Amino acid sequence: MINLDLSGKRAVVTGASAGIGAAAVRALADQGAHVFFCARNAENVAELAAYKPPGGGGSVSGFAADMGDGAAVEGFLDSVLAEGPIDILVNNVGASPSRNFLYMSDDDWSSLFELNLMSAVRCTRRLLPGMRSQKWGRVVMISSGAALYPGAALIDYAATKAAMVATGKALARKYGADGVLVNSVLPGLIHTSMWERAAGEVAQANKTTSEAVLAANARSVPVGRYGTAEEVAALIVFLCSEAASYINGAAIAVDGGQGGHV
Repeated sequence: MINLDLSGKRAVVTGASAGIGAAAVRALADQGAHVFFCARNAENVAELAAYKPPGGGGSVSGFAADMGDGAAVEGFLDSVLAEGPIDILVNNVGASPSRNFLYMSDDDWSSLFELNLMSAVRCTRRLLPGMRSQKWGRVVMISSGAALYPGAALIDYAATKAAMVATGKALARKYGADGVLVNSVLPGLIHTSMWERAAGEVAQANKTTSEAVLAANARSVPVGRYGTAEEVAALIVFLCSEAASYINGAAIAVDGGQGGHV
């Protein structure tokens, strides 16, 4: 019997106001976890924090925090740890601005690494000792298919996501013996606001419509469609459960078969 029950587990999900992060918060809570999440938009935080999982086993608590700011990260974690130790960390927060490499400043690079990579480093560094002491923990890095297939328009984004996979692999080798499992999830074409925005940019550049761009992109996926945030969240829940007790250091694509690597 596959055991996905997370009753009594305490989870942190970063950057969870919408999309994959919000879906992960709901899915973890549905399995009984007490989930703490953060996002920059206070209105979105309040909306998701009102979620009531069916059955009433889990719970959701939200915090407004900018994960690109080291002090804000520490403040968020202070608030979470005041409630007790954390068992599960989902490093989800991230941005993916489209920009030209030749016109990107050092600050552009630094700010994206602060948000996408260093937020994961800071959260993991802070929460890992508690997981080690209790001999049980799960860390999930939400990377991207771009980590394996980088595109020039998202070059800094791809670099941050590849760094997350490498960091996760190294941590998995170091702390697996302590009962802390670290894995990466690599979403492909998932129908979120990020891809809506990207489709709009491509449509404007090519004098077409966002709908046409989205449809063309979907045809490039073997299953013939974009994925959903809930489909990614299902894998996240699995990796956080006892059902995945021998999966460590993996980088798993959720891309409908689009990736061509072996």
